[in-house]
Amino acid sequence: MSGAAERGHAARYPDGLPVGGEWVRTERTETVRFPYDGSPVCQAPVGDAQLARRAVEAASALRPRVAALSSRVRRRVLCGVAAALEEHAGELEDLLVLETGKPRADCRTEVLRAIATWEATADEVSRTHGETVPLDLLPSGDGMTGFWTRRPIGVVVGIAGFNYPMMLASHKIAPALAAGCPVIVKPAPATPLATLWLVHLVRERLAAAGAPEGAVQLVTGDAEVGRTLTTHPDVAAVSFTGSAAVGHRIARDAAPRKVVLELGSNAALVVAADADLDAAADAVVRGGFYASGQACISVQRVIAVAEIAAELERRIAARLPGVTVGDPREEGTRVAALIDGAATERVLAWIDAAREAGARLVHGGALAPEGGEGAGSVGRCVEPTLLADVPDVPGGLHVWDEEVFGPLVALRTVPDLDAAYALVNASRYGLHAAVFTRDLGAAFRAIDTLDVGGVVINEVPGYRCDIAPYGGVKDSGIGREGPRFAIEELTVTRMAVIRP
Repeated sequence: MSGAAERGHAARYPDGLPVGGEWVRTERTETVRFPYDGSPVCQAPVGDAQLARRAVEAASALRPRVAALSSRVRRRVLCGVAAALEEHAGELEDLLVLETGKPRADCRTEVLRAIATWEATADEVSRTHGETVPLDLLPSGDGMTGFWTRRPIGVVVGIAGFNYPMMLASHKIAPALAAGCPVIVKPAPATPLATLWLVHLVRERLAAAGAPEGAVQLVTGDAEVGRTLTTHPDVAAVSFTGSAAVGHRIARDAAPRKVVLELGSNAALVVAADADLDAAADAVVRGGFYASGQACISVQRVIAVAEIAAELERRIAARLPGVTVGDPREEGTRVAALIDGAATERVLAWIDAAREAGARLVHGGALAPEGGEGAGSVGRCVEPTLLADVPDVPGGLHVWDEEVFGPLVALRTVPDLDAAYALVNASRYGLHAAVFTRDLGAAFRAIDTLDVGGVVINEVPGYRCDIAPYGGVKDSGIGREGPRFAIEELTVTRMAVIRP
C-alpha cells in the first residue's frame, strides 16, 4: 500500500485497485488526509471511467459463475470475511479514525457492526428460497405444479458514503455475494482505505473457497466514474448511500436499472409531556453528537411539548459541557473535526443563518479551541451546538429543513403530541424518528402516524440493528437494507409452472 508508513498504520493490501482478477495500478493517486489536522495518511489510487467500464465488463463475464456458487461456498466466504475482520479489528479501527476523523468510539462501533453484518448475512444464505404456488385455484391449473425461486439479479454496483465507509460497503457487498451477484463497490473519494482492505480480505476468502476473486471489485474516482458504473447497460442494480440530491440523480440516470437508495434525513426526536426528561436529554446528547453528527439518523430536530420544553432545554444544556471535543484518536473524544473544511464552513454558515432568522443560541455555534492546528480550514472542530426557538420562516431554515451532518441540534416547542407528529411529517425526509413517552397509546400512535422508515420509542433515532429492515420514505430513499431485505432487493423471483 503506497504511503502506508506515513502515519504508521498497518493496512496490508496490494497497490492499485482490485479490478477483474488482479490489482491494477492507476496513473493517478490522491492524498488521503486526517481530517483533524490535515496531515497525510497515505496516497490512494484513483480510478477513471475506463477502469470502471473494465470492472463492469469483468463482472458481467463472471455473472454465470458467481450465480452458480453453491450456498455452502457463499456462506463459507461470508463467515471467513467476518472472522478476518475480527482478527484485524484493532487495525481497522485505527485506520478508520485516520481516514474519517470520527471519534475512536464510533470507529470501534463501525468495525463491530461490520462484523455482525457479515455474520448475519451468512445466516441468511440458507433462507434465500422460494415456495410452492397452488395453481389449482383456477380450473386451468388442475393437475399442475407451480413454484418460484429467487435468482440473482445480476451485476450490482454499491456506492458508499464517507461517514461509515466500511460498514456501508459491507451492507452492499455481503448481501450481493449471498444473493449470487458480482458486485463493484465505489467508496467515497475521501475514505477509500478501510474499504480497500475489506475488499482485499473478501477476495482472499473467495480465492480460498475456489470462487473467482473478481466477484468483488472496487473502483475509486470522481462523479464520472460513478455515472459510468450506474448507467452501464450490463449493470442490473445500484445500491447507493449518500445525499438525497445525488441519490435522486442516480435514480434518474440509472433507469431502468433497479435502485436501492439510502439517503439523507433530519431525524426528529419528540418529547412528550410525560417523558422521562433525563432519559430524553441523555438521548439528545448521545444521539445528536455521535460521529460528530455525521450520521443520517443522528438527532437533528428536537420537538418538545410546551409544558416540558424549558426544562428539557435546561437539562440538555447542562450536559453539553461534558461532551469532549478534540482529537478523535483519544478514547474520550465524542466530537472531532468534520470530514473537510467545506463541511465545517457550511455548518457554521447554517448556524449563523438560523441565528439571524431569530433562533436562540444555547450552546456552541463556533469552532472549538481544541481543533487541529496548522491546516487552514481543515481539521477544525465545530462545538456541540444547541439552537432553541428555531423559527418557522418563509423559505425555511437549513438547520431544520435539510440534513446538517454536523454536531448541531435544533429545538422547537409545540402545544401537544398531535402537533409534534404533524411537524415530524412536515419534512421532505423520512428515515427514522424517535418519541420519548411513558404512554403506550402515544407510542403506538407514533408508529401508526409518523411517515418514516423506522419509529424508535424511548431511544435515539440513530438506533439501528443491522439485521432489521433499514431505509426511508419520501426523499430519504427507496428500498431496504439489512441482510435479509437487501438480498430480496438483489434477487428476482422466477416462476416455474409444470404440467406433468
